[in-house]
Amino acid sequence: MMWYHGANFQDLTDRTGTENTKMDILHSRLANTLLLYALLMALWGFWRFFRRQGLDSSYWGAVVIAEVLILIQGALGVFMRINGTIPARGWVHMLYGIVAAIALPAVYMYTRGRDERRDTLIYASVFLFLIGISLRAMVTGGG
Repeated sequence: MMWYHGANFQDLTDRTGTENTKMDILHSRLANTLLLYALLMALWGFWRFFRRQGLDSSYWGAVVIAEVLILIQGALGVFMRINGTIPARGWVHMLYGIVAAIALPAVYMYTRGRDERRDTLIYASVFLFLIGISLRAMVTGGG
């Protein structure tokens, strides 16, 4: 995982000396953002579950934000692939992205959009799953 500090993109090389494009850096930074966001969502979901609370409008809004971020990450990946950037383990990396993109809509269909306490546990668990998927995607992407 390559951590980038600072807002300028003048240094476009990672620690292995491989030159990166601005799109590579953006894709990598968004992956880090998604990883941390999924962690916060999982913690928030478990916290609500143990307090015997269901899902509320704030949590639903945060779930939608998570899905939008995942879709933007996927769109960046598709754009990079079209422009010739190939991940280290191509199809495996893309498979992780597809699984991440369909995980939250699949859970919504499974729970039928209910907002009971049990559904909070399901969403928190899926966000833990997304953390694992994100980590594996980072490794197979070569980051």
